[in-house]
Amino acid sequence: MNDVIFYLERLLKKDDIVVVGTSGGPDSMCLLHLLSELKFNVKVIVAHVNHKLRKESEIESDFVKDYALKHNFIFEYMEIKEYNHDNLESEARCKRYDFFNKLCVKYKANFLMTAHHGDDLVETILMRIVRGSSLNGYGGFRRESDMDSYKLIRPLIEVTKADILKYMDNNNYKYYVDKSNYSLDYTRNRYRADVLPFLKAENPLVHLKFLKFSSEIDKASKFIDAYVKELIINLKSDKGYKIKELIKLDEFLLEKVIEYILYEAYDNDLYKVGYTHIKLIIKLIFSDKSNGYVNLPNNYSARKDYNYLSITKLELSGEFYYVLSDTLNLDTGIIKKISSSEIKNNYVLRLNSKHIKLPIIVRSRHNGDKIEVKNLGGTKKVKDILIDEKVKMSQRNNFPIVTDSNDVVLWLPGVKKSKFDVERDGIYDIILSYEEE
Repeated sequence: MNDVIFYLERLLKKDDIVVVGTSGGPDSMCLLHLLSELKFNVKVIVAHVNHKLRKESEIESDFVKDYALKHNFIFEYMEIKEYNHDNLESEARCKRYDFFNKLCVKYKANFLMTAHHGDDLVETILMRIVRGSSLNGYGGFRRESDMDSYKLIRPLIEVTKADILKYMDNNNYKYYVDKSNYSLDYTRNRYRADVLPFLKAENPLVHLKFLKFSSEIDKASKFIDAYVKELIINLKSDKGYKIKELIKLDEFLLEKVIEYILYEAYDNDLYKVGYTHIKLIIKLIFSDKSNGYVNLPNNYSARKDYNYLSITKLELSGEFYYVLSDTLNLDTGIIKKISSSEIKNNYVLRLNSKHIKLPIIVRSRHNGDKIEVKNLGGTKKVKDILIDEKVKMSQRNNFPIVTDSNDVVLWLPGVKKSKFDVERDGIYDIILSYEEE
């Protein structure tokens, strides 16, 4: 463990603040002991999460607390009282790291440390290769990762579980063993029991080979990410990402660009989005259809609107129905009654109240809506008009429809007017205007 201590003493300086994720097992207790052996003092916050899944959890919590107080470390505790999702392991991890992050902010910590070691890295890389992942994901985890206001450090990444147990046992340091780590019900444990021993028999230092692999993947991923960020500048516009430019990209680069677009939309939280979603979005881009969409996890949607691609969070808003008085503020714009106007375009509607049934209604679009378009000499579906006028799919469901009280469609603001629109030199007593947001 001398190399680990040497690394820590080069990394840290006196009075640095370090949050340490501590379970009470041999790995995290080893890390705490190593921190206590440094030549100088650092401020340690022992962060313990009680998952409430085993009867031994209370004993382990008390053990970690006693150790922390004995060594003048600050003890912070959290219980996970209930789980809401099927993937219990993933949910527990998210809650743990949310707790750790809050502690780093609370104490203005320089570092968050976890006790992941070399064997953990081997298992993680193998699992991701078998399950499938992104280029960055195939590298497992890094020794050092920059977070918002602190660094996430894994000091034990170059040592094995056997090294840790030897250090703990030789020094008679106490720790607890989670028996669920030996249950073959868990995927990681099957890799640990069956695959890892085979690799170690081939090369006892195989974890260092995987660490080198991880490092190479990391460097390649950073280079590609920087290149993709440069590409994005020319691909992005106010209307979305330019599909004509996207389809010119090399297949690999296109996948990386879509991955980056999703990364931005999901605010770095991509654990529910996989390669299948990326391929569906690429299929959407190359589709002959002018419009289309792909549903994504967590109520997101990838939408193709003519020549542009966008990733949006779906707003689960219901239908709307308003009686127009003077001014109506909508998400899409403002409809109001005005006294006069010289405008002749689709943003102004003139009506003779004798030809319609008052009051005037503004509502959301319904399936089957039709309008007798001015000067057309017949009816046309509102949906078809919105498509023809290239109104984005994401805006169609919230598009305001102006009707009279008999539900006769009078106006599609900014798009089309009905036969009830009166010419500027005609007879009318109502003038409506529309201003887009």
